[in-house]
Amino acid sequence: MELLPLLCLCLLTRSGITSAQLNGPPLIKVEQDRDVVLPCSPSTKENIEFKLFDWKKVAQKDAGEKEVFMYDAGIHYNSGRPGQSEQFKGRVSHFPDELKHGNASIIIRNTKISDSGEYTCHFPRLQPPQIFHIKLVVGASPKPSITSPKETKDWSLLRCEVHGNPEPEVEWQDSAGNKLPAEKPQVEKIGDLFYITLNVTVTKSDRYRCVATQETISHQISAETDVYISGASPKPYLNILETKDGVLLQCEVLGASPEPEVKWQDSDGNMITSEEPQVTKKGGSYDVTLRASVTKTDHYRCVVTQKTINHSISDKIYVPLNAGSQTHPSDQNLRKVMIGVAVGVLAEFLFL
Repeated sequence: MELLPLLCLCLLTRSGITSAQLNGPPLIKVEQDRDVVLPCSPSTKENIEFKLFDWKKVAQKDAGEKEVFMYDAGIHYNSGRPGQSEQFKGRVSHFPDELKHGNASIIIRNTKISDSGEYTCHFPRLQPPQIFHIKLVVGASPKPSITSPKETKDWSLLRCEVHGNPEPEVEWQDSAGNKLPAEKPQVEKIGDLFYITLNVTVTKSDRYRCVATQETISHQISAETDVYISGASPKPYLNILETKDGVLLQCEVLGASPEPEVKWQDSDGNMITSEEPQVTKKGGSYDVTLRASVTKTDHYRCVVTQKTINHSISDKIYVPLNAGSQTHPSDQNLRKVMIGVAVGVLAEFLFL
């Protein structure tokens, strides 16, 4: 019974249909004006220097089928062969040194929105013939650009600029992932691309994220920025750092003014021995990082205190540790004695 799935996979591969293609052609996303590689290789991985392979762009509603790149035993469109579609002339090349390894991939340079669509890579003379499908989407949003054109000691204006096609949906988030109420996005279409600008005003120190989403091509990308506003400390960032000696807790406080006192506590409120705090001053605000090693399962709390302004804030994190690593030495000795007794009883039973 176990041979059946393997046999089916072999037959699909032999016919030029890979398992990834059963749910549709692989999707490749690229920013406009960037180069892109469309991969293709026959399932046999044989030398194709003297074979024929033909790349075509599948017919769409507004255009018929287009010849992208044809190679036939060393003769191709870049060596004088006629028939290539005007759209791809001078922009497509292959990998000559990789042909002996069965690599029929191509590069499309300086991609355009009009290059988006489905492509086929066809080996008509192989036995049996093989054909592969790839979907290309040109216009994926690059990483957003974040600037702060206006700021005071009490607030900061953040600006996020994104472009792409299809039109990206853009939003601002705080460090907890909450969507922030922003201004109405400014949208402009230049050529084939949508340009979006989204502003938001923030009033507390935090790490803010601009997220651009293109749902129709399952593409999402984001950029982050830290904002430091003088005043009461925001909630600290907590992380668990694993080391070869155990677990290290890290508490990070950003943009507090005046300088805060930071400490780690266990669930009983006992102060935990910590490393020397790392303090960085930026303008009139302070960043503080405090680390502490822990060896037992517990809820740990990082407490940030600014006495001069009567402000205190904290956050907690749960640390589960392997219970086996906490076994008391006397328990280990008892286990050894019990195992010894069990072995002795078994030996006496065998020799009866």
